[in-house]
Amino acid sequence: MSDERAPADDQSTRDEPTADHRFRPAIDAHTHVLPERLIAAIRRALSAEGGWEFSNPAAPAEIEGVLRSAGVGAYVALPYAHRPGVAADLNGWLLERAASSERLLPFATVHPDDEDVADIVRTAFEDGARGLKIHCPVQECRPADPRLEPALEVAAAYDRPITYHGGTAPMFEDSPYVGPEPFEELLDSYPELRVCCAHMGAYEVDAFLEFARTRETVYLDTTFTMSTRAEETMGFDPSTIADETLVECSNSIVYGSDFPNVPYPYREERAELLGRDLPRETFRDVFYRTAADYLGLEEGPDLDLDTTDDPDLEGDDSS
Repeated sequence: MSDERAPADDQSTRDEPTADHRFRPAIDAHTHVLPERLIAAIRRALSAEGGWEFSNPAAPAEIEGVLRSAGVGAYVALPYAHRPGVAADLNGWLLERAASSERLLPFATVHPDDEDVADIVRTAFEDGARGLKIHCPVQECRPADPRLEPALEVAAAYDRPITYHGGTAPMFEDSPYVGPEPFEELLDSYPELRVCCAHMGAYEVDAFLEFARTRETVYLDTTFTMSTRAEETMGFDPSTIADETLVECSNSIVYGSDFPNVPYPYREERAELLGRDLPRETFRDVFYRTAADYLGLEEGPDLDLDTTDDPDLEGDDSS
């Protein structure tokens, strides 16, 4: 594990409140650790499309510093290849970063137009990738696109989960690649795959919640949709998801943040959830247990997720 922390004068960490005991130790199932030039390009595109401004760190050590000080015991880094020919290198880069961190859980990426999608995914899994990320609107593919079938079969064979951007939020309402109907195609074609739809499936939350209720291999992550800034940044009111729904579906809902590519400090991603009067068991499901189930993790010496005795976290108010 890297001991590097975010710089003391980093505004994104200095103003954060003390990590909440209901939150930590948490698994953040949706972050982005990418080469800084790629993060810069993604932020330029998001700024142009949504008018967002970014102040969160982009360097891997600083990203981990913010998460660690918040009480995150493990975090999933989700890459995605925006064009063919870059997935293998991007996977290799992320796996190298993960080798120096005990908290970073790397996923792999593949582009539907890569020459050998199965080999790219198989190599990444053999080298330590914990799952696969597909960004349907950016990569212009439906979840069960025939070009991806060999990769999906590899994921099934290795019993690795797949996280999809499968909903229309925040700016893909006209995309033919997302929404309940394309996602249901995937569920019908690959019922054995553990799959997670990011952003609670927004803007079609009710339909995706029904998938989660009726299919035990379907998960949803809270990323962006359940933040205190969701209404102003993506036009979604998190209060439309009732406390009773979170309790009912807590074994299908995982916490995620999209950090660092969000136009607000990390604390805002969990503050809305922590402001709810939910049972402690629901908090532990959403912030930890359900993600461990989705990822197929077992606590052990290779992945110690307990941060309560970490001297660097006790009394830390930076995240």
